[in-house]
Amino acid sequence: MTHHKNLSGSALPVILACLVTLLLAVPLHAAHAGAGRDANTRDLYGAILEDHTRPTKDIVQTRVNYRAIKNDPRWKQVVADLGESNPKALRVDDEKLAFWINAYNILAIDLVQNAYPVDSIKDLGSFFSPVWEAKAGSIGGRSYTLEEIEHKILRPMGEPRIHAAIVCASVSCPPLARTPFTPERINAQLDSIVRAWLSNPEKGLRLDRDDETLNVSKIFRWFESDFEAGGGVIQFVLPHMATEDADWLREHRADIDLEYFDYAWGLNE
Repeated sequence: MTHHKNLSGSALPVILACLVTLLLAVPLHAAHAGAGRDANTRDLYGAILEDHTRPTKDIVQTRVNYRAIKNDPRWKQVVADLGESNPKALRVDDEKLAFWINAYNILAIDLVQNAYPVDSIKDLGSFFSPVWEAKAGSIGGRSYTLEEIEHKILRPMGEPRIHAAIVCASVSCPPLARTPFTPERINAQLDSIVRAWLSNPEKGLRLDRDDETLNVSKIFRWFESDFEAGGGVIQFVLPHMATEDADWLREHRADIDLEYFDYAWGLNE
C-alpha cells in the first residue's frame, strides 16, 4: 500500500496551497536578500566616501584620497559585495539608476586605487585600448567595463542627469557625490549633483553676457544627443542656474553661442 492513498481529498488542496506559497516565497526572499546586500554595500561605500573624500572650493570640488582607499580593508569588501550583487533583481528605474551609478563610481575608483600611484585614469589604457573598454570589475558574477555601464545600461534609460553623477576620476569630471545614490532619494540627489557641477565656473557652466557666450563642460558636446529630448543643452541647464542668469539666458538664448571648457584628465585626488 502506498502512502498517498491515505490522504483524504480535503487534505490535498491544503498541501497544494502550502507548496504554492513556498514556491512564491523563494524569489521574494531572494529579492529581499539582494536588497539587503545592496543596502549594506551602500552603507560601507558611504562610510569610505565620508572618510576618504573631502569637499573643496577649487575646480575638482571633491578630492579623493586614493592612497587611503588602497590601504583601507573595507574597500575590498565593497568591491566583493558588488561582485555578489544581483542587478537582475532590480525592478524599477530608481533602483536601477542608483545601483548602476554607484557601481560605475566604485569601479572607476577601484581601477585607480589598484594602479595607484597614477597621474590619470587614462594612463591605465592606451589609444588603441582605452581604459573605458578594459574589464573594470565584476557585478553579479560577470565582468563589466565602464563603457558598458555608461553606454549600454545607463544612457539608454533616458536620464541625462546621469552625466553629472558618474565620475571617471578626473579633474574636469563632475564632483564625486560624497554619499551613495539611493532609490528613495535618487531624483533629489541627481538634481543636487547637477547644481553642484554647474555652479563651478571652471568646468561646469559660465555665462558671459557681454560676449553672449555660454561656456559648459565638454560632456555636453560629447553627449549632446542625450539632452535633445528635453529641449537641448540650454534647456537642460536653465533650471539649475541662478534665477537672474536663467531669466537673462531665456531672453537672449537665440543669440547665445555655446563654447566648451578644455577637459583636464588629471586625477581628482
